[in-house]
Amino acid sequence: MITIDYFSDVLCVWAYGGQIRLDELQREFGGDIQVRHRFMMLFADTRKRIGEGWKDEGGFAGFGTHLHEVCEQWPHTSPHREVWTQCRPCSSTTAHVFLIAAGLCLGTDNEQDVSDERRRLFDSLVNKTRLLFFEQAQDISCLATLLPLLDDVGLGEAAVRARIDNGEAYAALHRDAELMKAYGVQGSPTYVFNEGRQLLYGNVGYRIIESNVRELMLPNAGTGVPSWC
Repeated sequence: MITIDYFSDVLCVWAYGGQIRLDELQREFGGDIQVRHRFMMLFADTRKRIGEGWKDEGGFAGFGTHLHEVCEQWPHTSPHREVWTQCRPCSSTTAHVFLIAAGLCLGTDNEQDVSDERRRLFDSLVNKTRLLFFEQAQDISCLATLLPLLDDVGLGEAAVRARIDNGEAYAALHRDAELMKAYGVQGSPTYVFNEGRQLLYGNVGYRIIESNVRELMLPNAGTGVPSWC
């Protein structure tokens, strides 16, 4: 089985647009790959990143315009008109902590024992969290906005809150940050293969991602035999 560490920020438009590639990768390779979601803090402080970082280009409104211009190139996306212009989450941290806490409850941290069904439930929860912001213009920096999503994966609010309150989810988010540094991940989304030896970052075409997976599936992959990919 090929393990892929997928680094992203739920507020990243490139991860939103790139979800279709991640879905296709999992559809095509099924049980031959295991995608591990890792969360990065690009939008941990949106007032600084967008409000200040884009102040010469119109701030949040300008960033919202930019997002819609990007998404016009992707027929599979349908961003809400109020994304960043009206709906402005302060941080992606709440959503990341929420998702990690849910993942802990589902057992996705236990790679050997977790079922494929639970992995699919978690993958779906991550995607639905993104869609809640990008397509419904809901403020996902507010935990109360996120908690209703738990009904879709059969988790109780109390169990998820407990993982947040006792610090487990924050500790796991910190480990993602440390792993990001160790691998040299620069942005969202990034596919990390072969224990950090191969990284694909940004708006990378599906065939390139697919080729990397197929190359790693060859019998002699990782044994020192020169790779064509």
